[in-house]
Amino acid sequence: MSTIQTLFLNGSLKDSNDDSNTHVLFNEVAEIMEKEGASVEEIRLADYDIKFGMAPDMGNGDEWPKIFDKVKKADIVIMGTPIWIGEKSSVTTMAMERLYASSGETQDNGQSIYYNKVGGAVVTGNEDGAKHASASLLYGLSHIGFTVPPNVDAYWVGEAGPGPSYMETDKDNEFTKSHVKMLAYNTLHLARILKNTPIPPEGNTME
Repeated sequence: MSTIQTLFLNGSLKDSNDDSNTHVLFNEVAEIMEKEGASVEEIRLADYDIKFGMAPDMGNGDEWPKIFDKVKKADIVIMGTPIWIGEKSSVTTMAMERLYASSGETQDNGQSIYYNKVGGAVVTGNEDGAKHASASLLYGLSHIGFTVPPNVDAYWVGEAGPGPSYMETDKDNEFTKSHVKMLAYNTLHLARILKNTPIPPEGNTME
């Protein structure tokens, strides 16, 4: 069986020079996936010059095509975001828009380019909004062709108002830990199924 390739798109507002709570939480998912034989790559979106727009390549030094090449090769794509003002980050929103811009591209059998790929979400923040951000991400992925398994939203939120962020805690929240496991195992399980038994094109082409 070929290796399942997982791509994590981290929509932190900080680039790789700074620590990211979303990265720390995803690492817990990655550890399980790698133990199960999957390959995992994380992209910190803020490291790249990604242009706003609804085209696969916006030109003028747009670096999204580099990222999108990895999306096309991935079996699992997990979107990661911090919560700001109760919403997913602007960087994550931009990435979802750029994914949507290529949703009309098709495979050789006429299906969407995202068919037989599995989607998930990782969300961190100091206030509520995790379910809202997860719902937005998972619906968006499903709408453009990704398959979304059950319980693939791993998240953590702290108390209302200023307080410790995820990396400053003991990372021992049982609910978060259980959802980390469900995200890792459920996406892997479905990705393996789709790799061996893909969704048939009948009734599922872009024509």
